[in-house]
Amino acid sequence: MVGDPWERHTASARCLDWSPNGLEIASGSQDGTVRRWNPDTGQQIGPAIEIGGWVNAIKYSPQSEKFATGGEDSMIRVWSKDGKLLIEIKGHDYQVNSLYWSKDGAHIFSGSYDGTIRKWQLIDGKEVFVLWGHTKTIESICVSPDECHLVSASSDYSVRIWDLKTNQQVGEPLLHDDQLFTVVLCSDGRYIASAGLDKKIYIWSLEAALKQAGDQVRGILPSPFHVL
Repeated sequence: MVGDPWERHTASARCLDWSPNGLEIASGSQDGTVRRWNPDTGQQIGPAIEIGGWVNAIKYSPQSEKFATGGEDSMIRVWSKDGKLLIEIKGHDYQVNSLYWSKDGAHIFSGSYDGTIRKWQLIDGKEVFVLWGHTKTIESICVSPDECHLVSASSDYSVRIWDLKTNQQVGEPLLHDDQLFTVVLCSDGRYIASAGLDKKIYIWSLEAALKQAGDQVRGILPSPFHVL
């Protein structure tokens, strides 16, 4: 461990994000606050941001000048790096669990307890589209480096791949034996990693999943899907 633990939250810390420029870490907690930290000194940056209700998700913009939060009250909030509230986005029916920014910083993707994934315009908070397919809570989302596909993990035991041009699910769900908590893509977008209550980490080939989906559309009998 480098230095001492950072102790300011008064209840469980549920989410963390490191700003892309490496200058800040933000934390969200069940105590209803977001705190920003200097990773070099461990000192809190500015006062805590009072949100109220659990903070389940926090994510810096690619340019590091803003961050977004989501949580128990189903709201998505976008903040300036000095803690000023810029916009509140309302649309989900239940808690927001996961957030992801587009590379240009103009849109935010969100996953929720309501089983939907949504895309929002940051400039006005307008909903761009809703992805339906999961039958339970969306626990985690990520977007491929080329921003052609979104990958989601849910407590319905499945990972799903979505085409962001058609806003449709691609292929069949990738299944675990129990509910999932997290999913990530590698930096080149070739592989998906997912994990959950079944105590296993699965590695999936995105290319193979897309090819299998294409073969199914063309009526070609697929070979068994390979999981690394």
